[in-house]
Amino acid sequence: MAGKGFTVKKDWDNPREHAMPAETRVPAEVRLGTVVVSPATVLAPMAGVTDTVFRRFIRHASLFTTCAEADAASAQAGHADSALADPLTIDSAVTNTQSGCGLLMTEFTSADGLARMRETKRRRYLTFYDDEHPIGAQLFGSNPDTLAEAARIVEDTGFDLVDLNLGCPAKRVVGSNGGSGLLRDLPRIGEIFRAVRKAVTIPFTVKFRMGWNEKQIVCVELARMAEAEGLNAVALHARTREQGYSGQAQWEWIARVKQAVGIPVIGNGDITSPAAAVAMVAETGCDAVMIGRAAPSNPWIFRQIAQYTATGSYERPTVEDRYRMIRAYFQMLLAEAEATKDLPRDARMGETAGKMKQFATWFTHGVPGGSKLRAAIYHARTGSEVLAQVELFFASPFPDGSASSLDFGVAPGMDCGSESEDESSCFPEASLVCD
Repeated sequence: MAGKGFTVKKDWDNPREHAMPAETRVPAEVRLGTVVVSPATVLAPMAGVTDTVFRRFIRHASLFTTCAEADAASAQAGHADSALADPLTIDSAVTNTQSGCGLLMTEFTSADGLARMRETKRRRYLTFYDDEHPIGAQLFGSNPDTLAEAARIVEDTGFDLVDLNLGCPAKRVVGSNGGSGLLRDLPRIGEIFRAVRKAVTIPFTVKFRMGWNEKQIVCVELARMAEAEGLNAVALHARTREQGYSGQAQWEWIARVKQAVGIPVIGNGDITSPAAAVAMVAETGCDAVMIGRAAPSNPWIFRQIAQYTATGSYERPTVEDRYRMIRAYFQMLLAEAEATKDLPRDARMGETAGKMKQFATWFTHGVPGGSKLRAAIYHARTGSEVLAQVELFFASPFPDGSASSLDFGVAPGMDCGSESEDESSCFPEASLVCD
């Protein structure tokens, strides 16, 4: 295991089955210093995934209206139905209180690179829009002074908080003593905590794993250190570095961290559905939940959690919803690419055909015959060609002759089709993320 690169998997090992606890809900809000996260749900930082396009896409896909609000709106408009607002066409101002996703996080970014790179290239990693607030920037590195300087850049750019990555298991990150590599050096972590805390006034949080391996569990000690050094919250991905993304997350360690500190604790790992989010809160007492891999597999998961919290039930997207979701995200990528085409290459965003192929592996799981669409997308050369293949695929009847409702809220990664190909060879970038 130690020699592997720990590319993230699209599916889960033996995913847990959860019943909705009757008396438990995901908290309505959590306060991270001066930042109010409402509801208490966080989009995990993921390299190659959570750029500004995907973050805004998730924020809009998560727009949520309670049944009572929908009834009132329908009555005012003279409509008999009380369907929830379409998350892809709603045009009202977006705030964190209207969205099921309470906090967005950037891709994890090298502090060394951020401190050295020119201003135009920084835009690639630090661009965000007004409708993304509250938003945090995540940094990784091992030099306290460099991380402090990078944190100042983050604060000056206007982010609401800064987060330190002590969880990424990728070999190239660990090799430079970043990410989860620092879990073997608690004194150095203490130096980083003090340097960054002194450098910025915005809330400062940290995300980490349980430890390097099962024999070196340090998460409780690390959480206590974070609290003592003035950090505003901790997030625990309940796996070790050695586990990578295999096996099941050990939620009992989230509970132990929660019992050990008074600052907010954010739980992360194996939240694949609203039931899993609620179960984590019930079993651990955590103050918020963080969702990584499930977000690109089921972009509605935050909205579903908010719906369940407000009403006790949640909607499951149809094939038509899946089509509109894919089309909307791909159109956003094309628009961002067009808007940044005149910038230097390393500052451009919305990189189209490659990014579309990457996300096709997630977005088309659960779509009958999705392997055919993935094959067509793989052979497309431009973003426009990819979008044309999406339109062509969904314009044709599905194998079962219908567009019946599909459940995208359980066992992400399990396709309704019968594909057996190794998609990592077709979509090599699809798993280059850290969650």
